[in-house]
Amino acid sequence: MEKLLALEMVRVTEAAAIASARFMGKGQRDEADQAATEAMRRTMDETDIAGTIVIGEGERDEAPMLYIGEQVGRHDGSEMEHVDIAVDPLEGTNLVATGQGGAITVLAASEKGGLTNAPDTYLEKLAVGPVAAGCVDITRPAAENTQRIAEALRRRVSDITVIILDRPRHADLIAEVRSTGARIKLITDGDVSAAIACAVQGTGVHAVMGIGGAPEGVITAAALRCLGGEIQARFRFRNDEERERAKKMLGHADEDRVYRTEDLAGGEQLVFAATGVTEGELLQGVRFFGGGARTHSLVMAYQTKQVRFVDTVHMFDRDRPPAVRL
Repeated sequence: MEKLLALEMVRVTEAAAIASARFMGKGQRDEADQAATEAMRRTMDETDIAGTIVIGEGERDEAPMLYIGEQVGRHDGSEMEHVDIAVDPLEGTNLVATGQGGAITVLAASEKGGLTNAPDTYLEKLAVGPVAAGCVDITRPAAENTQRIAEALRRRVSDITVIILDRPRHADLIAEVRSTGARIKLITDGDVSAAIACAVQGTGVHAVMGIGGAPEGVITAAALRCLGGEIQARFRFRNDEERERAKKMLGHADEDRVYRTEDLAGGEQLVFAATGVTEGELLQGVRFFGGGARTHSLVMAYQTKQVRFVDTVHMFDRDRPPAVRL
């Protein structure tokens, strides 16, 4: 099932990327997000799965499609029954609107119960690659974890680069990491792609720290589990309403509980797919040409231990052959 699911899911992220890329640089963040969502939903209904959205665009009364609990796919009795799906139709809406790099369309899928149904709140996150996995502890100070990462990688702390979202809430975290001598890369959006980068050799990124969206944390966990990396996380609720939602969805609202990679994405038939919308460190953006477009995607499968980069040419007009450089 996992191999077939991977092929189906990358079709979904490709469609969303092409739709949202048409809004690059136009200053229309909401329109770009809507285009990605509609394309993702439409393509899912063409896939041979019986899927349920466990992380999506919000509750049913807040989102017209890809809402939590929505049924997607053909539901035609195919081999891929009961698939749980976590989606972020467009990570980096502001990046697309302003024409900046790093925007992606992304999803994770697993057998039923394989992904945590996280409430739409915040998570404090610590993500590292395979070499540093098992060496960090989110309950310890950021400076100590930075030192542990350096030791695991057998590097000087000054050679370590940590990605942190550029938010006022991270002022103390940034100061603490800088005090160790480590380098920091501040990003405006996109902590899923940042976490993937820290688990891939050659990107020059070694960790992601800070508070970001909980739904994105589950998707990140799926990617890192496929890559052998690690994420540790703790819920950080903004108000009592979010605490109550957590109690309903998780059975608790304990902000001291540490969630690890397997807690967030524990499925065995686990698949992750992402397609670049704008140019990034790992994925190229959508490139349009006469009669078609070219996409660059990453698809991973946990059980089969496969990581693929997929370069796809989409021919919209067969009667107008595209000039494609392979």
